[in-house]
Amino acid sequence: MKKSFSPSCDRNQQPILEQLSVYFKECQQVLEIGSGTGQHAVFFAKYLPHLLWNTSDMLDYHGSIQAWMEDANLSNLVAPIVFHFGKNDWPELDIDAVFTANTTHIMQRDEAKLMMETIASHLKSGGVFCQYGPMNANGKYTSEGNRDFDHHLQQSGCGGIRDIEELVEWAAGMTLIEQISMPANNFLLVWKVL
Repeated sequence: MKKSFSPSCDRNQQPILEQLSVYFKECQQVLEIGSGTGQHAVFFAKYLPHLLWNTSDMLDYHGSIQAWMEDANLSNLVAPIVFHFGKNDWPELDIDAVFTANTTHIMQRDEAKLMMETIASHLKSGGVFCQYGPMNANGKYTSEGNRDFDHHLQQSGCGGIRDIEELVEWAAGMTLIEQISMPANNFLLVWKVL
C-alpha cells in the first residue's frame, strides 16, 4: 500500500487543528467523512489523543489511509469504512463529533444536501460537526480565486462551492454556532445538535 500526499492537507492541518482543539475538546469519538489520503486523520489523531478517530471514504482511498495509519501506529485511529452518502447507511458508531474537509464542493448539490440532512438527523444531541472548505457567503464568492476555482470545479464535473445560507437551510436540526474565516479563503463551519 502506498501513501498518497496532498499539499493542501499539509498546509491547512495546523490551522484546522487549532480550531478542533477547541470544538472537539469535550468529544470522545469522531467520524471523518472523506478521509482522502489519510493525512488529516493521522495528524489530528496524534494531537487530539482523547479522540477515537474513525476514518471513512470510498474504497479507492482505503489503501492510502491504511498506509498512513500503519506508519503512524496510533491507538486512537480506526481503520477506514466504506461510506458514501446515498449509497451506504449511516455507520453504527457511537460518535459525538463529525469532521469533513474539502468534500462539500466536490459533491454534487444533491449529495451535499443529503450530507447535511443525514448528519443533522443522526448526530446525537450535543454533537458537533466541523466542516472545512471554500464556501460562498450571502450568495457571493469570498475571493476572485474562489470564483475561478468554482468554475474549474464545475467544468471538472464537481458540484461546486456551496453557499453557507444554503447549507443552513439543509441542516435542519443543527445550529451553525461558529463561522470561522480560515487561510486561503476557506471557512470552518461549526455546527451543533442542540
